[in-house]
Amino acid sequence: MPAAVRPSIPADLPLIASFIRQLADYEKLSHAVRFDEAELRDHLFGPNPRAEALIGEIDGSPRGFALFFHTFSTFAGKPGIWLEDLFVQPDARGHGLGKALLVAVAQMAVERGCARLEWSVLDWNEPAIGFYRKLGARPMDEWRIMRVDGDALSDFGDQK
Repeated sequence: MPAAVRPSIPADLPLIASFIRQLADYEKLSHAVRFDEAELRDHLFGPNPRAEALIGEIDGSPRGFALFFHTFSTFAGKPGIWLEDLFVQPDARGHGLGKALLVAVAQMAVERGCARLEWSVLDWNEPAIGFYRKLGARPMDEWRIMRVDGDALSDFGDQK
């Protein structure tokens, strides 16, 4: 089964939305999915895209995706790429598609002069952690991700 990666197109939006929901289900986070497809379309394919997606295929059939966006490292003085989601359907794993998607994003990072490619992984997801380590990724155990969202973000943003 040859694995192939291609840029997403607007017609892929329902597929991307489905992959996001499948990933959330796998991560036991379905309750957190609340995106609006029209907004997602605008953020991926609108006049000022905020993120990009690649579609991974096996024998021409879409079986996974990678969604990412640019960051910036002040220490390196260069942009980076944050891989927000990487997902391959469970029955399609083991055929090189996850690696092909990661390699494609890494190649884009190199072509764009990025200093780094980063992502997060749930601490219980040992298969993914092992996969990433095997590819040369290293955990950043000294760092913690902080988040403000929802009402807390609105309240925080309203402060003077």
